[in-house]
This record gives sequence, structure tokens and C-alpha cells, in this order.
Amino acid sequence: MEVRGYGQFCPVAMASEVLGTRWTFLVIRELLCGSTRFNDLRRGLPRISPALLSKRLRELETLGVVARAHDAASGNPVYRLTEAGEDLRPVVMAMGFWGQRWLESQLSLKNLDPSLLMWDMRRNLNPSPLPPRQVTVQFLYRDVERGQRRWWLVIDNKPGSGAVDLCMIDPGYDVDLHVATDLRTMTAIWMGLMTVREAIRDGTLQLVGAPEIKARMQQWLGLSVFAREG
Repeated sequence: MEVRGYGQFCPVAMASEVLGTRWTFLVIRELLCGSTRFNDLRRGLPRISPALLSKRLRELETLGVVARAHDAASGNPVYRLTEAGEDLRPVVMAMGFWGQRWLESQLSLKNLDPSLLMWDMRRNLNPSPLPPRQVTVQFLYRDVERGQRRWWLVIDNKPGSGAVDLCMIDPGYDVDLHVATDLRTMTAIWMGLMTVREAIRDGTLQLVGAPEIKARMQQWLGLSVFAREG
């Protein structure tokens, strides 16, 4: 690992030397959120290059923070945090809570990314308020370029499932709820800076579809794990 040393014996300085490189903490964040495969890590870090992600994973493996194994079925590598990596959970969470509480919210809303937003929504969605069947929700971001304007969440909420798939191409299912908004509004809702009801009231969010799904969107949507600190 390329390290620019601080020349101090302080444990904070030593930890900063190995964890303070660009993207390292975000790779750890993704692993803490449950991503184990390379492509899933990239979906949570859409702006990192494959080469740099590979490099950071190798560095974390060398440090003993990440362990690499191979999936028995596919043979593809999977990455999981070691005990040392799991010990970073309260550190990462504390950083997120601090940022949500003390950094200007408008600064956060300048860094809009539809793919990261939808991936976060997909893995934090709470299917329990939804009907016990397959539910499809389409999101239309009116202010986003065509390639990333439409997204679909397909929730298999049949008993014993709860799987959630994210699609950028129409999966061909009947849509239970159409969500039309702008990326800034949906990001603000996700971060807990405004509610679904407030967005509907001010006209920045339109919902068309099944009344029971529409009425409970705030509950099934879930929020960023840091939203309660907003």
C-alpha cells in the first residue's frame, strides 16, 4: 500500500495512514452494507474505476481488514470483512452521523447520483408494509438524462421471500406504482431532509397507482441509515 506517513506513533495517525486513502472508507462502507461481490461493490461506488477498486480490495486484504474467498457455485471471488473490518462499523457509522448532523444539507444535495440513490433504496427497502405478492414500482426522474431517467424496483414480497431487484430496463411486469419526481427531491426524501407527504404537497413528487402502496410509501421506502440524525 502506498502510504504517506505522518511520522507519529499516535494510533489515530497510524490508522489514518492505512485507511485515509481515496475510496478506502467507502469500500468498507459498502462491505458493511452487505455487498460481497465485485460488481455489487461497483454499483455502490459507481464512480470508482474497476482497477482502483481491485487495488483497494487488495490493500485491505493485505491489512487483514478484508478476506477474499470464492463462491462455491460460480467460482467468482467474494469479499467479506474480517473481525478487524467489522470493528470499523462504529467508526464508519459515526462519520456518517456526524456528516448528516453537521455538514450543510445543501452541500450533500449537490452530489446527486441516480444509480447510487436507487442502489441504496433497493438494499434498504422495507417490504413488510407491502402486499404479500410481487410489487413493481417505476421511478421516473424528469431532470435526468435518458439513460438513467427510468428505474424499476421489483419486490418479491411473497411469504418467505422479500427479494428486491433493481432494473434499468423495463422488466415487463405490470407497474403497481408510478413515481415521478426530480432527483434532488428523491434524494432529500431518502436522506430524511423532507417527507413523502411534504414532497407531494409542494408538487415535486407525483404518485399514481395502487392506493395501499401509494399511501405507505414513507414506510416501505425505508431511509438512509443516517437519516434519523438529520
